[in-house]
Amino acid sequence: MSRKQPKEGGGAGRSLTAAFNNNTKGGAMIMKSVSIFLASGRRASAQSRDPAGNGPNSAHQPRADSHSKDQNSTGTARTTISRDNRRILARMDELNGKLNPKMLEMYKRRTHFSKVEVEALCKIYRKLVANASMNSKALAASNPGVIAKAGSSMDGIDRSVFRELLHSTFDIVTEETLMERIFCAWEKGYEGLPIRLEGWLMGLSTFLKGSQAEKTAFCFRVYDLNSDGFITKDEMFALLRNCLIKQPQDEDPDEGVKDLVEIALRKLDMDKDGKISFQDYQEAIAEEPLLLEAFGQCLPSDRATMSFLSTLQA
Repeated sequence: MSRKQPKEGGGAGRSLTAAFNNNTKGGAMIMKSVSIFLASGRRASAQSRDPAGNGPNSAHQPRADSHSKDQNSTGTARTTISRDNRRILARMDELNGKLNPKMLEMYKRRTHFSKVEVEALCKIYRKLVANASMNSKALAASNPGVIAKAGSSMDGIDRSVFRELLHSTFDIVTEETLMERIFCAWEKGYEGLPIRLEGWLMGLSTFLKGSQAEKTAFCFRVYDLNSDGFITKDEMFALLRNCLIKQPQDEDPDEGVKDLVEIALRKLDMDKDGKISFQDYQEAIAEEPLLLEAFGQCLPSDRATMSFLSTLQA
C-alpha cells in the first residue's frame, strides 16, 4: 500500500530540516568532509613553505602521498554527501507528489498505470494533500485548546479527505465502519496513517485496475476487522448489521442478520471451521466472483472507474 510522510507547501521545508536532523550518517559525513578539507589545506600550506619539500627525493615526499590520499578521501566523502543529498531531495519530491523520471518509470512498472496516468495521479495527490493540510489548520484554528492526536501531524491524505473522495468520486456509499476499514486497508503496513504517495498509487492500482487476486486480497483486508487473518462470525455480524440496520424491518433485525451470517458461512467457509480464512475466501471467489463484496461495497462501480480513468487522459 512502511508505510508513511508526504509533505506539501510549507511542510516541505520542515521535512527537509527533519530529514537532515534525523540523518546522522549524512551529518557525520558532512563533518568528516569539512575536517579532511581543512586538514589537507593546512598540509598543502605547510608544504609550500618548506623548501626541502620541493625535491623529488625529499624526505618530505610522504607528505605528498598523504595529501593525495586525503584528496581521494575528500572526494569520496563529497560523493557520499552528494548521494545522500540527492536521496533526501528525491524523497522530498516524492512526498510532495513530484516524481523524477526514474521514480516515474518505477511506479509505472509497479502499478497498472501508464506514465501519463501516474503523472496525473501525482497532481491529484498534491491537491488532496493540500486540502488535508488546510482542513487540519482550520480545525486547529477553530479548536486552539484541542491537543492533536498521535500521528495527526503526519502529512498525507487523511481520513476526511479520503472518505469524501470515495463518496463523491467513486460512488462508494457505505456506512462508517466500512469507510474506516477501506482507509485502514488501503496501504498495507501503514494502517490508519495518512496515505503517502506510494500508498496512493499502489492502492489505486488495485482499486481501479487490479486483477481478481489483487482485489480479493484487498477486500479480505477490509473485512478482517481486527487483522488477525480471519473473518469471524462476530465480524460478519458487525459488517452485515451495519449495512442492513438502516432498512425498515418488521421483525428483529438482528435475527435477520444472523441468518445472513449463516448463509455467508455456508458459501465462504470452505473448510467448515466456523470462520473464513484468506484461503477460504480465495477459493470461494474463484468459484463465484459475485461474492467478492459479500459484506459491503469496498470497490468502485464500473461507471465510476471509467469516468475517473478518463479524467487522467485529459
